Amino acid sequence: FKQINLRCNTMAPVGRGKKAKKTVTKYVLDCTHPAEDSILDPADFVTFLNSRVKVAGKTNNLGDSIMITKEKNCVNLSADIPLSKRYLKYLTKKYLKKQNLRDWLRVVSTQRTVFFFFFFF
Repeated sequence: FKQINLRCNTMAPVGRGKKAKKTVTKYVLDCTHPAEDSILDPADFVTFLNSRVKVAGKTNNLGDSIMITKEKNCVNLSADIPLSKRYLKYLTKKYLKKQNLRDWLRVVSTQRTVFFFFFFF
């Protein structure tokens, strides 16, 4: 038999009193061009995002962690929890496909946290 030496009193120290910073990620979905042409309704897009964004694997579970608002022709989304840019683009494309706009509109990221809707040329 090999003897296993178990020492319970030599565990790593636990850092107490330090709290992790809450990082807030903000995304902007600029619907200016399609909204001016009355092709896309930003208010309808906000309701779609509210019903489809998943938090902890469940829809309609936004709570205080994700806020989705509409300002003029832009949709603003701020999240206290990690939310990937790719997931937001996926939901946007899903909305466009549902509205039969996917053939005419394109979702392009011009900055790190900004998406624009452009028409195909």
